[in-house]
Amino acid sequence: MSGLTLTTDSPEATQAFGRHIGEALGIGDVVLLAGTLGAGKTTLTQGIAWGAGVTEYAHSPTFVLVHEYAGRIPIYHLDLYRFEGAYAVDDLAEVEDLGIDEMLETGACIVEWAERAAQVFPGDFLEISLAEGDTPDQRIVTLAAHGTRYEEMIAALESFTE
Repeated sequence: MSGLTLTTDSPEATQAFGRHIGEALGIGDVVLLAGTLGAGKTTLTQGIAWGAGVTEYAHSPTFVLVHEYAGRIPIYHLDLYRFEGAYAVDDLAEVEDLGIDEMLETGACIVEWAERAAQVFPGDFLEISLAEGDTPDQRIVTLAAHGTRYEEMIAALESFTE
C-alpha cells in the first residue's frame, strides 16, 4: 500500500489539491474521507468535484445522505456522519440501499465519514485522512492507496505543489 502526506495552508490550497484528485477520477472510483468535524472533508470534496468538471459548489449531504453532481463524470457525494457504524445493522442496511454499486457503474463516489460503514464499500479505494495542522487553516492530508489503480493515482499526485 502506497501513501502520500502533504500539508495545505488554506482552504483554497486544500481545494486546489482536490482538483488534482478530481482530474484523475474515473468511473468506478471510490474516495473515502476521514477526519474530525471541521477537518476539511467537504472543502477537499469541493476541489475534487471541480477537478471532475462539476461547476456547482459541493455541499455536505449530511441530511440527504447523497448529492449527485454532473461533470465530466457523475460525482456522488455521500456523508455517513449520522450513522453509528458497524454495530448499527439498520444503518448499514440503509447505506446498502443507497445503491452504491449502481453509482459506481456510472460515476465516482466520494464518501465522508466512510469508516462508519466501511464494509459496504469495494476493497479497492483511495483513503484520505484530514487533520488540522499548526494554524487554523492548515491541514495535514494523508492519502493511502488500496489497490493498484489508487497506487498509480498517488504516484501521479506526488508532484503536487501548492
